[in-house]
Amino acid sequence: MSALWHNPRCSKSRQALALLQDRGEEVAIRRYLDEVPSEAELRAAATAMGIGPRDMIRRGEAAYRELGLKDAGDDALFAAMAAHPKLIERPVFFRDGRAVLGRPPERVLDLL
Repeated sequence: MSALWHNPRCSKSRQALALLQDRGEEVAIRRYLDEVPSEAELRAAATAMGIGPRDMIRRGEAAYRELGLKDAGDDALFAAMAAHPKLIERPVFFRDGRAVLGRPPERVLDLL
């Protein structure tokens, strides 16, 4: 089964979910704002996507500026995302040990 870190208020996240459902994919939905990923889960997601934490953090969020993350290292970025899940870029789609950031939403189809 596949999984999606999902924010139902985000249009890109809703679009990615719709694309997956339209193709008959069974997706376990994780509302990551309610069920916040741990630092270990965030690190595993980054590894599965083949990216660093700076590539999966929302730099336009007020918390990014308020926490002074512009020059922060990887450990600080992972810690910030775990403490402030609004900083996590979404959606993140997981399937068969791999993951992809759904920006644009069609990228989730790369794992099907």
